[in-house]
Amino acid sequence: MQRKTHLDTTAIVCLVLCAALWGVNQSASKVAVAEIAPLLQAALRSAGAAALLGLWAGGRRLDLRPTGGVLRPGLLAGTLFALEFGCIFVGLQYTHASRMAVFIYLAPFVVALAMPWLAPSERLHWPQWLGLGVAFAGVAAAFAEGFVAPAAGPLQWWGDTLGVAAAVLWAGTTLTIRGTRLSQALPEQTLMAQLLVSALLLGAASWVAGEQWPVTASTRAWSALAFQTVIVTFASYLLWFWLVRHYPATQISSYTLLTPVFGLAAGAGLLGEPITPRLVLALVAVVAGIALVSRRTR
Repeated sequence: MQRKTHLDTTAIVCLVLCAALWGVNQSASKVAVAEIAPLLQAALRSAGAAALLGLWAGGRRLDLRPTGGVLRPGLLAGTLFALEFGCIFVGLQYTHASRMAVFIYLAPFVVALAMPWLAPSERLHWPQWLGLGVAFAGVAAAFAEGFVAPAAGPLQWWGDTLGVAAAVLWAGTTLTIRGTRLSQALPEQTLMAQLLVSALLLGAASWVAGEQWPVTASTRAWSALAFQTVIVTFASYLLWFWLVRHYPATQISSYTLLTPVFGLAAGAGLLGEPITPRLVLALVAVVAGIALVSRRTR
């Protein structure tokens, strides 16, 4: 539990690795959703990661039971988590993975707008407001592409809308954790609550929607799902929690700026998705906006 005051080589390598994995994750979801129904895929991912987290916590003798007043906020965080990934996986049927990666990372701006209501000391100053404006302008330009020249199909605007909704839900999860007893709980306890609740809700939604078990899914699709479950949802999230515990949060958070960059590159390199000027503009705007929002003010 030694706390460090600066990022060393180990931390930087881990942060870049997390950003790369999270960026590639959207492409992996896009690959699997072609053969595994979206809600079922999201449910299987959460259930598998919860099982792995349970084994890991058991080996370390961590008590992940919802004690200490974390049951209700845990249920809320898990519900928001389920809705977020439901939007992502359904949205990937209508838009490109590279576009989804850009829209999802509107979440920090929603948090920045809402956080002063929870912590007045974190009110925004003019550089932060400028950052929000820059990011919004870029994303608005990219979103308009779904109506003017939709490269992913006529319903690209709907997939983009679900990406924005996922960003708002992700921000809601962050605010729930920050503003409730979950802020004092073990990170593993918070993650387990999100995984278990989302697995149940997404599984129920999949059943209601009549999604079928993918008996003919290819090895490629199952491998993409395994990558999301084991590498991203389980391993990279635990690595991120370890980084948060040992290094300054303000310094490590800036490295999430790399995630949409990796997402854009993965969509183009792995799936052959087009990189349009408006999407590049949105990416630059989001990165610049987050940099301004995260900038420390006197």
